[in-house]
Amino acid sequence: MSSGKPPIVTCPTCGKEHAWNSSNRYRPFCSERCKLIDLGKWANEEYRVEQREADHGAPEDLQA
Repeated sequence: MSSGKPPIVTCPTCGKEHAWNSSNRYRPFCSERCKLIDLGKWANEEYRVEQREADHGAPEDLQA
């Protein structure tokens, strides 16, 4: 199935299409700039990992 050409991927930050290159230090981003923009969004808490709510039953330490 491999045609010898690297797959074309889209940078998650800027949307620019580029060929996947395993030697790209910034992958899956197209550049250091895009990687740092993404890191800044995590640092500013613009991205969040969703957390499921705990059961609303009796707390474990109160159960017999």
